Amino acid sequence: MVSQLSFFSAESVPPAVADLTGLLAGPGQVVLVGSAEEQGARLSVVVDQSWRAEALAEMITEAGLQPEITRTDEGSPLVRTTVDPRLSAMAADWTRGAVKRVPPQWLPGPREIRAWALAAGTPEADRYLLGLDPHAPDTHAPLASAMMRVGIAPTLIGTRGSRPALRISGRRRLLRLVETLGEPPDNAEALAQWPRI
Repeated sequence: MVSQLSFFSAESVPPAVADLTGLLAGPGQVVLVGSAEEQGARLSVVVDQSWRAEALAEMITEAGLQPEITRTDEGSPLVRTTVDPRLSAMAADWTRGAVKRVPPQWLPGPREIRAWALAAGTPEADRYLLGLDPHAPDTHAPLASAMMRVGIAPTLIGTRGSRPALRISGRRRLLRLVETLGEPPDNAEALAQWPRI
């Protein structure tokens, strides 16, 4: 089967630092680091599989930032950027105090959604789940609204549990998601976690 590049796919958009806001839609965190004169920020996300960390490190590099892959004390892969002043505005937009929030006008483009899927996307039967941050419940409804505004209407699920997510179901919505995400990373584990029609 020959795949065709969609005008809406992640491959059709040039990389940018803003792509990484997709990590914050999922379980990612951003923190300001340093003094007011030399302030930067660091973006990080804990993932459940190494292929996710490697694919996200590649996106971080494409965005012009320096990635680091380590492991948490529990052994989960952790991918993060080095501290960079270009992330300071993102940190300011996505946090209020120490609490993560969704900027009111944020709309996820193809590369933001791809970053989100790489960090926390999983298939579930004939549906696809984009994982949310269980520690930031106030972000869940705004993220569902943001996805609706870009034409992928999800259902918010699991808000009372430890695995909240936006569920995308229905052939048309899944087709739009698949076109948006572009090709999966080139490995069998990634292919198994990628949405399909």
